[in-house]
Amino acid sequence: MVGWTISEWIAAYADGATPEDLLTAPVATPPPDDVAWISRAPLDLWRRQFSDLREKRAAVGGDLTKLPLYGVPFALKDNIDVAGWATTAACPAFSYMPARTATVAQRLIDAGAILVGKTNLDQFATGLVGVRSPYGAVPNAFDPRYICGGSSSGSASVVARGIVPFALGTDTAGSGRVPAGFNNIVGLKPTRGALSAAGVVPACKTLDCVSIFSATVADTRTVYAVAAGFDSADAYSRPAPLDTTSKRLPERPRFGVPREPEWFGDRRAEMCYRDALATLATLGVECVPIDFSPLHEIAALLYQGPWVAERYAAIESFVVQNAAAMHPVVREIILGAAKFSAADAFKAMYRLAELKRVADALLAEVDALAVPTAPTIYQIAEVEADPIRLNNRLGTYTNFVNLLDWSALALPAGFRDDGLPFGITLIAPAWHELALGEFGERWQARLALPLGATGRAFAAKPPARTAGPPPTATTVRLAVVGAHLTGMPLNRELTERNAIFIERTSTSGAYRLYALGGTVPPKPGLVRTGDGAPIEVELWDLPLETFGSFVAAVSAPLGIGTLELADGRRVKGFVCESWAIGQATDITVFGGWRAYVAADRNRTPN
Repeated sequence: MVGWTISEWIAAYADGATPEDLLTAPVATPPPDDVAWISRAPLDLWRRQFSDLREKRAAVGGDLTKLPLYGVPFALKDNIDVAGWATTAACPAFSYMPARTATVAQRLIDAGAILVGKTNLDQFATGLVGVRSPYGAVPNAFDPRYICGGSSSGSASVVARGIVPFALGTDTAGSGRVPAGFNNIVGLKPTRGALSAAGVVPACKTLDCVSIFSATVADTRTVYAVAAGFDSADAYSRPAPLDTTSKRLPERPRFGVPREPEWFGDRRAEMCYRDALATLATLGVECVPIDFSPLHEIAALLYQGPWVAERYAAIESFVVQNAAAMHPVVREIILGAAKFSAADAFKAMYRLAELKRVADALLAEVDALAVPTAPTIYQIAEVEADPIRLNNRLGTYTNFVNLLDWSALALPAGFRDDGLPFGITLIAPAWHELALGEFGERWQARLALPLGATGRAFAAKPPARTAGPPPTATTVRLAVVGAHLTGMPLNRELTERNAIFIERTSTSGAYRLYALGGTVPPKPGLVRTGDGAPIEVELWDLPLETFGSFVAAVSAPLGIGTLELADGRRVKGFVCESWAIGQATDITVFGGWRAYVAADRNRTPN
């Protein structure tokens, strides 16, 4: 189970395993000296979570498709609240017991996920290094002499080592990206407000994002589909625009790259980046050198300008009474807010507005940016000897993103000749995380790097599941893709005709899925284009004597044709006439109608 992806956990449960069977060592009983963790679930809490999960399964009639993270273990950065767990933000004197669970964590738990523990971080999420914690410096998953990166160090570490398939962090200046790059995993920095920050200890409340770590882009997208959504309890939450799902990168995109990249003398990182650009070219990408100086000026505003005062405002009442209890480097940074006035803050906001016009114009010339996740990496001893200067270098390609309200996806990009991982980050405008994820899956399939530090091979497709029994001579096996899925409005048209559910599977990668306009209830259209992705379907066996009446009720542009499944089988199933997709929304990135409906529901304001 070490290093299992979400799809492997789900497949195991579909084959009859239970969470009680699988959630054993090293998930439930970690080494006592593992500094990646601040707190772990005690035995009574494991039992309570198992009991709650049994109730959830019973409530959906055993249909695990309605619990997309059923029994999947995960971890949270310890600045995210969970009722019954202390929140420390890596400062014992700050510790408190929250009464409510953060919205983003509750959504994961409601989807069936099991919380394993809360992870270490740079205190108050202040740093990109992962060493500013009284709970210990989190080491790199590949070489313990080197930093893990921060501030979400513990979350990145437990994913890289395969203890959990995903974990949440936070990202204000790069904390959800730098640790991903240093540990050969994926890190998603969503659009500001896409994931609720209600119940998250703020660093810079106007800039903070909850981030997602996993070993694969596919898993990151699965978690995002569950966790994202408007939350009225978060003043900075916002619903996704209606056209979010139609945003896609072109088949042959243009990526902006730094005209004069800064490496701080790190030739190994420079060579890895050159290799990454060459690989992008094999995927049809045109790399366009652009002037990054406006972005670097924006990045400097974050720590060298008055935004540090926002960090002070976030914990002012604590700092006034307990400054001596803080990590000395964090204290020095946050108390530095005293030198900035309100006038300084307004002047910086005016300058940011001016620079954002320039930066948005730069980004408009390309489809995305492709930058090194970090320009270099340091040993723990080096950072402890020169903590602020070296930390600031690590934010060269991350600090500007949140200030500009852009989205970003950190991807594994190979290994240096000293064995340490190297990563690149794709950056696009707000609400482009699905588009970045779609390209990220192509990238990850192209490189096929081992997963994290586990040594496990990357598999582009989810593990095969046991196929259902073959159809009988008196039935027709039918693949349904939308409103006829279990729990959807038209599923009764199957059950009323005595259809029997056989299995949940997916099509081959030759199909694209579209949300059709003007259909009641809402329906998708599945079109074979040859350049799509696997789309979730359910297989039902429909008696021959009722098949005719079922087909007669299907209205244009939908029809019944022959579908190709991921394992090569061919079955009857819903197809859509190509003329109908002209005004439809391409939702292929969701991998299925159920995930799209869930995401669309979360985007709707309460």
